Parts: sequence; structure tokens; C-alpha cells
Amino acid sequence: MPIDDPMDDGDELAERPSRSARKRAALHMQKLGVRLVSMRESQLATLDLPEELREALREARLLRGQSALARQQQYIGRLMRSLDAGPIEAALEMAAGHGTPRGKMRR
Repeated sequence: MPIDDPMDDGDELAERPSRSARKRAALHMQKLGVRLVSMRESQLATLDLPEELREALREARLLRGQSALARQQQYIGRLMRSLDAGPIEAALEMAAGHGTPRGKMRR
């Protein structure tokens, strides 16, 4: 008869995303953050972003060195991981000149 081990995390491990999936999600958020750098300050104002992220985006605009910019982009990606990507992606679609966010059809 098996003994129920309260420390057994078998079910929890099955629900947790794989390491590769977590890396893909982190890279996706970093790429979104890099795209935010190119947005105007007025466009960013419409998004509900933490002030720490806004400051990191401003700093990235000033950097010219490739290695410094790469570090800043990684930092932006780390800050982005805790945010919901949906509104950010919609704002980027609008900023790119697409009149409607992805998933909605124009008539």
C-alpha cells in the first residue's frame, strides 16, 4: 500500500511549464519591451506601465553602446515578465499603423 507523501509535488510539476516554454515566454516579453522603446512617450502614457519600466525604456533610448543596450533590453524583459502582454501587444499594433488590434476585423 503506497504511503501518501505530503511533500510529493508530482501534480504540481506536471502543471508547471517546461524550462523551454518559460524561456520562450521570457524572450517574447523582452521583444515586446524592445518594441516599446520605439514608441513615443505620449503613446506609452496610454499604457498602464510601472514607473520603473518607463524609466528603463527612457534609459534604453539614450544608450548607444551595443553591450549596454543588450543589458538594458534584458532588464526591460525582466520587468516585463510580470505584466499582461495583451494590452501591450494591442498598443503596439495600433502604433504600427494598424487601425484595429490583432484579432478584430475591419469592416
